[in-house]
Amino acid sequence: MDIDFPLVLVVLTFVTGLLWLLDIFLLRGLREKKAIEQGGDDIVAREPWLIETARSFFPVLAIVLVLRSFLVEPFQIPSGSMLPTLEVGDFILVNKFAYGLRLPVAGTKVVEIDNPQRGDVMVFKFPEDKKTNYIKRVIGLPGDTIRYQGKQLFINGELVPEIHLANIPPNKLFEESLGPVIHKIFEDPRRNHGAGEGEWRVPQASYFVMGDNRDNSNDSRYWGFVPDELVVGKAFAIWMQWESLTSIPSFSRVGLIE
Repeated sequence: MDIDFPLVLVVLTFVTGLLWLLDIFLLRGLREKKAIEQGGDDIVAREPWLIETARSFFPVLAIVLVLRSFLVEPFQIPSGSMLPTLEVGDFILVNKFAYGLRLPVAGTKVVEIDNPQRGDVMVFKFPEDKKTNYIKRVIGLPGDTIRYQGKQLFINGELVPEIHLANIPPNKLFEESLGPVIHKIFEDPRRNHGAGEGEWRVPQASYFVMGDNRDNSNDSRYWGFVPDELVVGKAFAIWMQWESLTSIPSFSRVGLIE
């Protein structure tokens, strides 16, 4: 069963905060009055465990909610669709305010800051299953015409430059230039050249995304565009690599994401 962690976090923060406020403005006074009437003075010791728990957890939950919703959120890479840029097991940090401040759970943008730029590595809710987070590179901006043919990428009719760097069987390693953003991609010569080919016109308030592992990525070539309301944030750093519980965590890949 999938757990909607953001929703659970919001509910827990709301409930613990409500109980804490209820205790401050009502319940604590009633307890003090009852203790005085009974001639006792051990008021703090008689604080109900539920109120004590809410008072202890609310500040922590509130801080986590703010950090996770508006500043930085950690993710782990589950697949190889972004190789060679991101490897399976990479723990990354995602800037949640780079593209504007959004309400937790609802995702509604309340403060405009910036929009995704071509070449950004972006996390978003998968349009076909909004409970699943995807990570891809932004290729097409609103109004762009994208064409992918013969393993070559064209943006608004212009061929995107790429330089062959090496053969890393079964892939070929290329360096691709998306304007000022220079990054590496994999192409698999064994895969059919016709896979994922086509031409697309990016609608307004939407983005065309692709994985850096071009022949092994489920992206906009197959399911369409990413609406702006599904954007989560910009991936900007790798802070740890831990592929599985049976492996040893590594910090050799720590650094900024190209």
